[in-house]
Amino acid sequence: MSHPVRAARRRIRTDHASVIEGIDACADAIAEPWDTARTTDRDAVVDGLQRSLTETGLHEVLPRVLADAVDATGCDLQARPVAGPPYVVVTSRGPVLRATIEPGRLVIRFDVFEVVRDDGPELPPTYRRLEGTRLEIALE
Repeated sequence: MSHPVRAARRRIRTDHASVIEGIDACADAIAEPWDTARTTDRDAVVDGLQRSLTETGLHEVLPRVLADAVDATGCDLQARPVAGPPYVVVTSRGPVLRATIEPGRLVIRFDVFEVVRDDGPELPPTYRRLEGTRLEIALE
């Protein structure tokens, strides 16, 4: 793990723990009504998570989390991030934050769902709620 990745991870975990907890709570709310541990309804996962993040105000906070993580790396952002692509995107796994910095592209994922692909190509992928939120950071 590179120094910028460690610095970003440390900053997010210490200064933005409430954001991680909030994302986790939003994912719990999405998965709570499921009658099994999984769903095949990708739109329910993505749209539901987007809606929940927006309703709780977390979606508007995520650009600040990204800017703070970039600041922790000692790098500068080329532009002020906004709560939309390419900086903030809600995927079937969870929110993804991206910024281009001097050493490359910083990608921060808050994984709250796992995509499970079965062996049969005719079967749709399923989405399973993870235990907690996995913070994944990479410099690509």
